[in-house]
Amino acid sequence: MIFWIGAVVVGLAASLFAIGADKAQDLFSHLTGYAPWLPLILTPLTMALVVFLTRRYFPGAEGSGIPQVIATLKIRDQSSRRQILSLRIATGKMLLTWLALCGGASVGREGPTVQIGAAILYSIGRWVKLPRQLSEHGLIVAGGAAGVAAAFNTPLAGIVFAIEEMARSFEEKTSGTLLTAVIVAGLAAMYVFGNYNYFGHTGASLVGTQAWGLVFSAGLLGGLAGGIFSRILLHTSTHGLPGSTGRWMRQHPVWFAAACGLILALLGIASGYTVFGSGYPEARHLIEAKVALPVSYGVMKQLATLVSFLSGIPGGLFAPSLSVGAGLGANLAPLFPGLNPSAIIVVGMVAYFSGLVQAPITAFVIVMEMTDNQDMMVPLMGAALIASTVSRLVCPTPLYKGLARNFVARQSRKPEQQTTMPV
Repeated sequence: MIFWIGAVVVGLAASLFAIGADKAQDLFSHLTGYAPWLPLILTPLTMALVVFLTRRYFPGAEGSGIPQVIATLKIRDQSSRRQILSLRIATGKMLLTWLALCGGASVGREGPTVQIGAAILYSIGRWVKLPRQLSEHGLIVAGGAAGVAAAFNTPLAGIVFAIEEMARSFEEKTSGTLLTAVIVAGLAAMYVFGNYNYFGHTGASLVGTQAWGLVFSAGLLGGLAGGIFSRILLHTSTHGLPGSTGRWMRQHPVWFAAACGLILALLGIASGYTVFGSGYPEARHLIEAKVALPVSYGVMKQLATLVSFLSGIPGGLFAPSLSVGAGLGANLAPLFPGLNPSAIIVVGMVAYFSGLVQAPITAFVIVMEMTDNQDMMVPLMGAALIASTVSRLVCPTPLYKGLARNFVARQSRKPEQQTTMPV
């Protein structure tokens, strides 16, 4: 019963996080509607404040949260694990992500929800003194999976994510814990939001030989774009930025975050205010063909996400990456006039996301569940597999595993020896 209560708390926390994130983005849109120039001031100040608060009061809350959870499965030092998965860090991650979204940062809430879910179940395991193997691995994996399931309302994707991204820690004797956590957390989230689809419902499908040309093209484009982006993120996470810019970033992280905020504000204004925030509304509008976005949306959203990542603020890559993929899919649509544009956009989302994280099963399952469209299963599987294969040629190390490895390496150093940027 205690474990079930913990899973319910994960679902409710994910729901609270989602509501707060939506309110934060609505507030930013409302403010910029009154003063279109406001991002030039608000975004730099907000990102600088978020980095200051993170480094001063919540060290360890930066980044997406998924690499941190994977890292805790490899860290043997109990004190380090407790610190990363503390409820204080989880709370800080939620509050700081909300604040970042109030300033228009291109970050998502789904990755942080993984760390929040893992922290909740891990803390409960410690409090009630559950068996060590379960509390050290089973509850961390189950909490992360429950976070994905509750954040997206995609229970199957939560299970697949746990197996594919954290497979070495998935064991048969803890599989019941994983399934129970996903189901209970998902039910708690459904109680708050109802049985909704993250990106609505689309009945779009792909038929004919032209469809396979799209699958190959989207897989190639998504794999290249995602692989290059992953390589950049891993390189900067390991080595930081080169030259005087890198030294300035290490010596003055708050000012550097403000500079990143200014660049993000300029990108946002140039894109017609479309690249601010998580990107969820823009992706949904593309799928439903409600709003026409700039042709450069996919590329500019990718740049906005890169700038937000480099700044060192908390926030995830899930939703922004799906939005980038939707933009790239929209770019492919004119090349295949005989196919349904919504279907092309969905394939683009899967291809880019698979290229970014190199987790093809998670990519096609999560998008299939989010759009409530099983008719697209085979094309989505094909695009995900091609994109993941191409991405590995560009970036041999999967993104989250590489970031987790860098995080573990930094944890083993003394604070004064840490010279590279945070995950």
